[in-house]
Formats: sequence, structure tokens, C-alpha cells
Amino acid sequence: MKIAILHNAVADTDSPSDRDVLVQVAAVEAALRTLGHQSRRLPCTLNFELALESLQADRPELIFNLVESLGGSDRLAHLAGVLIEDLDLPYTGTPAAALHLTNNKPLTKARLREAGLPTADWAVTDGPPAALDPPYIIKAIWEHASLGLDDHAVITAGDGALVQGQIASRSRQLGQLCFAERYIDGREFNLSLIATGNGPCVLPPAEIDFSKFPAGKPKIVGYAAKWNEAAFEFENTPRKFDHAAADTPLVDWLRALAVECWDLFGLRGYARVDFRVDRQGQPWILELNANPCLSPDAGFAAALAQANVPLERAIAWIIDDALRPAR
Repeated sequence: MKIAILHNAVADTDSPSDRDVLVQVAAVEAALRTLGHQSRRLPCTLNFELALESLQADRPELIFNLVESLGGSDRLAHLAGVLIEDLDLPYTGTPAAALHLTNNKPLTKARLREAGLPTADWAVTDGPPAALDPPYIIKAIWEHASLGLDDHAVITAGDGALVQGQIASRSRQLGQLCFAERYIDGREFNLSLIATGNGPCVLPPAEIDFSKFPAGKPKIVGYAAKWNEAAFEFENTPRKFDHAAADTPLVDWLRALAVECWDLFGLRGYARVDFRVDRQGQPWILELNANPCLSPDAGFAAALAQANVPLERAIAWIIDDALRPAR
């Protein structure tokens, strides 16, 4: 099969988190070669005419969509899917509309709340004034890769009525629209899912090990934990898959919630759902990651390895799902 690997164009001067897409491209290329497919890279920018001309001339049988951002903004990533859909070509991963929705964290949370699924309280600046008592964490609305997440993002004291001012201040600092979410002091899990002919398969749940964090340090997987190899957080936030027998009911609950998220948002191909579990054992859905990172050192690949699923087989499943009629 002739496959085009569509990805956001990056420059040598871009951040490690942006340039990581090239690591994903290389991993997918190798898997496609092993599977006997022909592939070529197609960098994508907001100049859609270039991508359009290339796709119309080459007319691949499938697009492997690895576009994570466009024009420097994750908010626009779904436009690549819109372009492909306009060409009536099959492509991997979550459809454009669902990708756009899940990339917006407050809108995702609103949809979860409407469906009766557990997600922590939150506040935004573009709605009616609302109080959110500390502790809460301020996050970028659209950006992935934990952009702007550090210890200063966690507000532990103050008047809850001042939350919108805190959001506005952090938004100016980061140059990104932000929102605030109640900080759950507890355990953190992420569950990866991959499509099969029988529906989504939930891969082994990963828990982030914060045991080396000193008292008082917020237990979060921030930007440094993912991208700064010299940082304390990078070395001390390992994933663990060995869960105690006593955690079996909790893990089953998380699995069920992850599948409900998949169905509610119409996810396709592969995804990851992030959770916090509070001291009382209640899980809270933090966010959904449609089309998560496929780099060999990322969480999705780690979950595949725990399930004894080679990346080549996972890529084959993702392709099969892209060619399967929408349900």
C-alpha cells in the first residue's frame, strides 16, 4: 500500500517537544517498511496548497496522520484532518472534529461532565465569574506536551474568588490561553487504547511513580519531566505497570472509564486517557489524548511493550481501523 506520512513541519530551532514528531515519523516509517508498505514523508504547514498539490499528484491510498500542530499552535492540528477529509482519503487516528474537541481541555471536561463521567472542577476566564478554592493547577487550554506545567502552575493558597485573575496572569506569562482545574492530590495513571476489529483494546495501565518527590513538591508530570533530561522530574517520574492485587478493582474501574471516553468522543485508531485518583480512591479524568505520541520512549510504546504488542503490529491495527467504515 502507498502511504503518505503527514506531519507538522519543524525547524532545527524548534523545541524538543516539537521536533519529537520526527522521531515518530521515523518509527512509523520503519514499521511500514517491515509491513511491506511504501511510504513517503509529507511535511505540512498552514500553506495547504503545497500539501494539497502533493496529495493530489501522488494520490496515496492512506494518510498516516502525525500532525500535532500547525503554524505553531496545537489548536490548529485538526485542520490537517479537514484537508484530508475534503480529499476523501482515509487517514489514521481520530477524525478532525473529535480531535478539535479533545484538544480543548475545558470543552472536553464539559462533555465529560454532561455525560456523568468524573472530572475535576475547573474555571475559565471567558465564562461567568466562578470561584475555585486552592489547591488548583493552571494549564494551557490547547497545547500538548505539558507546555507551561511546572511547580508554579499549582496554586496552593489564596482566595478562590481570585482564580480568574490567576488564570489571566498565567496566560500572559505563557502567551497561551489557560484555565484552572482543581488539583487532585493523589495517584496518577494513564491508560492507552488501540482499535481492533472488536472495539478498543485497553493496554496495561501505567502509574507515575512520585515516591522520590520531596514533601511539598507538587506531584505533576510537567514539561521538564518529559523534555529536560537534566531535570529532577525527568529522572524521578518513572512509569510502573506492576499493580498490587488490592488495586485490581481500581484498575478495572479505570479501564471501564477509558472505554467510555473512547465511545463518548468517537475516538479512532489509538488514544490515551489520563487520570488522577484521590486519597479516597475516586478516579478523575484529567484529559484525553487522541493520536498520542508514538515515539519509542513514550508512554504508548511502553504500554504496547507491556502487552507484548510489537509497534509494527500496533501500526497494522491502526491502519486497519483507518480503512474500516466509520461506526
